[in-house]
Amino acid sequence: MNNTTQAVTPRVVRMHPADNVAIVVNDGGLPTGTVVPQGVADGLVLRDKVPQGHKVALTDLAPGQAVMRYNVPVGYARQAIPAGSWIHERLLDIPPARALQGLPMATVRPARQEPLEGLTFEGYVNADGSVGTRNLLALTTTVQCVAGVVKIAVERIERELLPLFPNVDGVVGLEHTYGCGVAIDAPGAEIPIRTLRHISLNPNFGGEVMVVSLGCEKLQPDRLLPAGSFPIHDAREKDQGPDGVCLQDDAHVGFMSMVEHIVQSARSHLERLNARRRQTVPASALVVGVQCGGSDAFSGVTANPAVGFMADLIVRAGGTVMFSENTEVRDAVEQLTSRAATPQVAEDIVRELGWYDQYLDRGQVDRTANTTPGNKAGGLSNIAEKAMGSIIKSGSSAISSVLAPGDKLKPDQKGLVFAATPASDFICGTLQLAAGMNVHVFTTGRGTPYGLQACPVVKVATRTDLARRWHDLMDMNAGRIADGEITIEEAGWELFRMVLDVASGRKTWAEHWKLHNALVLFNPAPIT
Repeated sequence: MNNTTQAVTPRVVRMHPADNVAIVVNDGGLPTGTVVPQGVADGLVLRDKVPQGHKVALTDLAPGQAVMRYNVPVGYARQAIPAGSWIHERLLDIPPARALQGLPMATVRPARQEPLEGLTFEGYVNADGSVGTRNLLALTTTVQCVAGVVKIAVERIERELLPLFPNVDGVVGLEHTYGCGVAIDAPGAEIPIRTLRHISLNPNFGGEVMVVSLGCEKLQPDRLLPAGSFPIHDAREKDQGPDGVCLQDDAHVGFMSMVEHIVQSARSHLERLNARRRQTVPASALVVGVQCGGSDAFSGVTANPAVGFMADLIVRAGGTVMFSENTEVRDAVEQLTSRAATPQVAEDIVRELGWYDQYLDRGQVDRTANTTPGNKAGGLSNIAEKAMGSIIKSGSSAISSVLAPGDKLKPDQKGLVFAATPASDFICGTLQLAAGMNVHVFTTGRGTPYGLQACPVVKVATRTDLARRWHDLMDMNAGRIADGEITIEEAGWELFRMVLDVASGRKTWAEHWKLHNALVLFNPAPIT
């Protein structure tokens, strides 16, 4: 349908036949008096103006009655709600969180799907068997204090050295806000340390480990990257630590000597990276992190279902897909534990979500703090509704394993993986990088210029209006599903092929504009 037709033809979407609400598809919403299309609630007339993405009651709802979307309660009516009314957060009480006891544990066996064979992309094979989709030099930092110096050194490397090494895609300064002024031995402090360690070993960095430290910080280089935690090149002694520059060394006289030391140290790393070439590898080498941010009510209708279909294709091809965001799956915990491949995987899911519940309790908040003003403006009344649309990104495969925050995937961890992370876009992306992600797929309904410097990010718009307005920021328009132009299956295949192209070097819009967010390490330990 074109936009003109949409403006005069009311369109609503009901996700399940048992739902007693539907969401409005039309740009600009639907006015009072609109007749709901046949097949959803024949003859129903809207009593209110309903914004795009928001819910309309399809039947009369009594006080306390469950409001059903995705065939699950996303709230309970606080008062009588006549059919045709606009249902928003002020009319709903949120369902209580599901207890973590008495859950179905590995009870569902997803239907076996035929493997996908013969699919490939062009990637960079690393010594440990992992595969990069980009060929980047990363400068790991131990502490925020060195960030300014590293920034200037990176600018010089890009300006003076990169033209000499045309096969290197770029230089990344791994800036973060950790490293000192922290209780470094407290419970939970190991999470940011192992996160930064594992990011330094991301497949897109080719095993080249270079560290810039200050000297007096709590997170010393040998604690960040102890012997044995990083690749050893043939030209280096086995007992030698990672190549490092310490700014407080006596040899540094003046600011420019620090910068010069970093620049010259980078040269040998760039030489080795420049010798690498893309080669054909199976699609099983994909490690794709999926995430949503700036979500709206269409996230669970268009983009996330397409991502879920893509996730199933990657699993069928032997690859790895990570889904995350603890608070955005918590209300669907029984869907996770029931799909676990084994009872132990189900127990691991309960362990991670239970730990996060306790973390929130310490801060005297709960999962309801997750939903943003933008989420609500986009039609998501609460975290329960948001979770049901979020979990669809995981597709339908069995959950093969679970990662704690900051953990790195082991070579045998394939298939669908639950990487337990906070729902913050930046923290989730940072932790998925640490796990070994080499391509990121990010859906949005409200819009966000989110990007990662260490990994290509494929941005998927949930609505055609967003894709039209942000035409040079969104890589794919999943809003065509709601428009009736393509099916979820067709969108999933399109996205899968796009991921293979991006893994082979095709630039995303975020890469084109060099948009990226700083790393945000998850630190549940105290700040001193």
